[in-house]
Amino acid sequence: MHDTSLRATKREWVGLAVLTLPSMLVTMDLTLLHLAVPQIGADLGPSSSQLLWITDIYGFAIAGFLITMGTLGDRVGRRLLLLLGAAAFGVASVLTAYARTPEMLIVARALLGVAGASLAPSTLSLVRHMFPVPAQRTTAVTVWSSSFMLGGALGPVVGGVLLQYFWWGSVFLLAVPVMVLLLVLGPLLLPEYRNPQGGRVDFTSSVLSMVAVLAVIYGFKEMAKHGPEPVSATAVVVGAVVGFVFVRRQRGLAHPLLDIRLFANRAFSASLMTLLVTVMFLMGLQFLIAQFLQSALGLSPLRTGMWIFPAVVAGMIAALAASTLMGRVPPAYLFGAGMALAAVGFAVLWGVSADTGPGLVLTASVLMFAGLAPISALGTDMVVGSAPPERAGPSAALSETCIEFGGALGIAVVGSLATVVYRAGMADAYPGGMPAGAAGADDTLAAALEGAARLPGEAGTALADAAREAFARGLQINAFVAAPLMLALAVGAVLLLRGVKPAAHEEHEEHEEGAAPAPAHTPGAGARDHAPSAGDGV
Repeated sequence: MHDTSLRATKREWVGLAVLTLPSMLVTMDLTLLHLAVPQIGADLGPSSSQLLWITDIYGFAIAGFLITMGTLGDRVGRRLLLLLGAAAFGVASVLTAYARTPEMLIVARALLGVAGASLAPSTLSLVRHMFPVPAQRTTAVTVWSSSFMLGGALGPVVGGVLLQYFWWGSVFLLAVPVMVLLLVLGPLLLPEYRNPQGGRVDFTSSVLSMVAVLAVIYGFKEMAKHGPEPVSATAVVVGAVVGFVFVRRQRGLAHPLLDIRLFANRAFSASLMTLLVTVMFLMGLQFLIAQFLQSALGLSPLRTGMWIFPAVVAGMIAALAASTLMGRVPPAYLFGAGMALAAVGFAVLWGVSADTGPGLVLTASVLMFAGLAPISALGTDMVVGSAPPERAGPSAALSETCIEFGGALGIAVVGSLATVVYRAGMADAYPGGMPAGAAGADDTLAAALEGAARLPGEAGTALADAAREAFARGLQINAFVAAPLMLALAVGAVLLLRGVKPAAHEEHEEHEEGAAPAPAHTPGAGARDHAPSAGDGV
């Protein structure tokens, strides 16, 4: 039997609800900016390069600082770092909302990204600390993971409403009351934890990790926008080389920024790889689906968000259902079943065309989310649960970095394939070249629709129809490739994870044998050890 004194109480579950709020906002902020770009362009008049920095700097900063922030939280205190990050996020949100120049907006978004990088690993490592009992932790991590999906789905809906009635800065002020609530309730509900044997953060390792992550993600994002080019390829190569140097350095440090020995744990490494592949497929196809609904079918961002929202709900329900099976059903079979279900969703997209309504896309999205969302949640739980409590911060940061890599890689690969198919389709539709006045129509759907609006009568209609069909064909081909690959990965996951027990199951066996569980927190710092106080452990 488990030690009942370790079981989370009502207080920890309320604390979990508080922790999901900043997690939800981090992903909401990504979608909110994309909706506000037209109004920002009209109000601030940024150049094309400035607009790119405005849209990308937030994600770059988050990805680059995740590993450093995860380790820093273990050194200075996870709750302290979370509260400092929340305060910085609130201030940066106000600066973003009231930015009056493109340069000011870029700086504010960069600050938001740095603050956001402190929130995700801090919240997840605190979840690991607050829920030491395996079954409860799996459920808690699933709820935490679902908050990210919910934030991504609510972004277009909430942002669309605000932009319809208020100015563009209003979407960023949403974060302020949430962060104030976190600053008030955090010291009362959340425990403090720090690793007293953590040592100092190695500055050189921090720089190496940031350069490696930023270079690779920048390269992937540029590939998604412009296809494989020397600059993007060079960035990926440089990032890989710097990453190799980073790993070599960690092996020789007494207190590494990232403990490479974690990868010797099969559950940890296999779960991390599965998480990467899952996010790659999910983010890549959803990237195209969102464009298809808005550009090809002509839906507004608000209506697009409403059509995608049921899929997110399906994913959350499936993730919670899978969490109840974790420990009773081997993860190999849970992961394999999820990928097989997602493969069915990808196969449904084979029927997509320019004349397809949103219903088919919704059906496919529901199946994809229901299949892959549980893998994302349970994979995160296995990654964090496989690491010892004192390394929860870096392991949480590594899982988040893996998600960033997977998203960037998925969008780059899927986007590149879609671009190739789109251009081929436009070349077949207009073998003699694009009509006069439709420059760039063979590069992007947006350019084609803009050119079609300038052409008279049937010529404009024909160009728009050809562009929509070519884009739909790109989505179809991606799904055609993804479905059998996902089935192959389902078989691979079963073989790779066969015999791997989740950390939760291993801990359960230890408790059943009467082994004393490892301390989940430093003496005097836990939420269950004493009455809370605002300055506890800080």
